[in-house]
Amino acid sequence: MIDLLALCAFNAAYAQAIDADELERWPGFFTEDCVYRITHHENEREGLPAGLVYADSRAMLEDRIAALREANIYERQRYRHLLGLPVLQAAADDGATACTPFMVARIMATGETTLFATGEYRDRLVRQDGRLLLAERVAVCDSTVTDTLLALPL
Repeated sequence: MIDLLALCAFNAAYAQAIDADELERWPGFFTEDCVYRITHHENEREGLPAGLVYADSRAMLEDRIAALREANIYERQRYRHLLGLPVLQAAADDGATACTPFMVARIMATGETTLFATGEYRDRLVRQDGRLLLAERVAVCDSTVTDTLLALPL
């Protein structure tokens, strides 16, 4: 059974990979044929699939990280995730659905720290080879205003 403790540990490892700038590890939290989206609450409420970021495979996530490292030019920054406790909506031996609130602070090279994003992860997780993986993660942001510096994954 996928339980609350396993889900909390998974989310902590996910956030730590991003916050520690170990972005090459980030796609490994997803299944091969995953969905990853960043959107906002109004789009989600209206059932609009468009979002700020969309990927429908682990390969697309890997390409995104390669582009961040090699091609994109953006102001150096890092994140610090603060995660709430997940709400397990359904759980079984091989999968679960859950919502987890998040706050992400952005730390710029100058040291300036701002609250960058708040919202919730809406997840569909599966167990493959004894590991939890995201089949789908939709980061639903509370604000409809998006900073142009959305470079790193939430």
